[in-house]
Parts: sequence; C-alpha cells; structure tokens
Amino acid sequence: MTSQRRVISIQPGQPASDGAGVRLNRVIGGPGLERFDPFLMLDEFSTDNPDDYIAGFPPHPHRGFETITYMIEGRMRHEDHLGNVGLLGSGGVQWMTAARGIIHSEMPEQESGAMRGFQLWLNLPAKDKLGEAGYRDIPASEIPRINTASGVEVVVIAGEFDDGEIRQAGAVQRPHTQPQLFDLHLPAGSQVSPHLADGQRVMLYVYEGSLELPGANAQAAGAGRLVRLSDEGELHLASAQGARVLLIAGTPLNEPIVQYGPFVMNSREEIEQALRDFRDGVLA
Repeated sequence: MTSQRRVISIQPGQPASDGAGVRLNRVIGGPGLERFDPFLMLDEFSTDNPDDYIAGFPPHPHRGFETITYMIEGRMRHEDHLGNVGLLGSGGVQWMTAARGIIHSEMPEQESGAMRGFQLWLNLPAKDKLGEAGYRDIPASEIPRINTASGVEVVVIAGEFDDGEIRQAGAVQRPHTQPQLFDLHLPAGSQVSPHLADGQRVMLYVYEGSLELPGANAQAAGAGRLVRLSDEGELHLASAQGARVLLIAGTPLNEPIVQYGPFVMNSREEIEQALRDFRDGVLA
C-alpha cells in the first residue's frame, strides 16, 4: 500500500507592507526558512483598493535567488538596470534570476481596479549565486493550461504536471531545484492527484474555496491557508465546494541560508560583500 503525504502544518499568512507601501499577505518569509528550502518567500497581493498598491516597488536590488511573479489580475511594469522591460498582465509570469545582482522596479500600470497575484522567491545553489542575471517575461498565451479527466484546470507554470493520464511540461524548467509550480482550479466535487518526486518539499496555498487534505484524519484548509506536506508519498487533493490552489514543490538545496533584506547568500561574509558591492555601484 502506497503511503500518502502527511500534513505537517496549516498556517495563515501575516499582513505586511513592502516596496513603497504595498499591502501584502506574507505567506512565507522570515525565521525558519530552512523548513521551506528551496523557497524563501511567498507574498500574496489581492486588493481592489488602489491605495494598497499604487506606490509600487521603486528601484531596489537583489542578489542570490530568483523571483517568480504570477499575476492573476492586474498590470505591472518591470524595468531593470540591464535594460529589460516587461509588462506583466493578467495570467502572465515574470521570472527574474537575480544571481550576482539586478536592480529593478515593479510599478503598477493601473490607477484603479483589482490587483491580484503572487510573488515567490526561489533560492539558487551556491555555485550559481554569482552567475549571470537574467529576466524572462512570459505572457499568459505561453503558459500551458490543461484540463484533467475530473475537470480540474491546471496552469502549468514550472516543472511538469503528471497525473498518470496527462503529462504537460511547464513554461519554465530549472534543473537545480526542479520547481513545480501549478495553479489548480478545482470545481466543486472534483479531485486531482499530481505525481511529485519523493524528496521534494511540497506546499499548497489555498487562495479561494476550501480544500480537503490527504491523510487518515479528515482535515480541510480554507482560503488564506498554507499547507506544508511531508517529503514523501502520493498526493490526493479534493474539494467538495470548489477551490483554487497554488501547488509549490521543489528539491531542497540543503545549503546554509543567510538573508539580509533583498540579498540571500550562504554566509554573513557574502552578505557583507553584497552590501559593499551595492554601495559601490558594482552589485551586478
């Protein structure tokens, strides 16, 4: 009998403010990051009040990791010191590899209406932290969307979705951390069983509806809850009333994590070097 992944914790996010005053729900971030390795932060932004997002994120630096911004609704413009410019629209993704250094801004291109989406930080292995920086703008039309036999719609952002009947590669592949990033839309009464490699860290963020969780003890997670699962076993998800869920999985790096604001390295000395490089204008 094959085991199922166990529920380790169910936790809410915390209200936060970042950039020039953008209101967020910080789902992951801060002490205890090693529990979520290779992921460093997950922010949810969801508001129709322009005062919550209009100030945006003026130019700021990063080093040592990747940022993935998934926009469900809204418009935001990216510009960086390398000359990259991208307009993130509804359903699109911006995948930025900060590596040795990038200075960018993320500013709303709207003055009213809803702004809704996520930003996920994905760590880089030590050998790549000072590699070349890069940026990719992925419109919704280039991100695969599939429907399973039970009617679940899957937006395959990264990795490969495989439920034993359908296999679909995502828009982005990363060999070092093998991130799997799916947006699952479960209609009422549906279920889905994505295959994930043993050893991968797995998290579910429910952002609409309610999700029934695997395991012998009947548990459910409602909107605004992050579910952390064990690293081995099969995964079976179901929703009686319907749900929208971000599935996040990746292979841990098992390396030291030292973070200071927008810099994530492996040692305090490397952080101090990043601060000096930014001060001296040679971050990148």
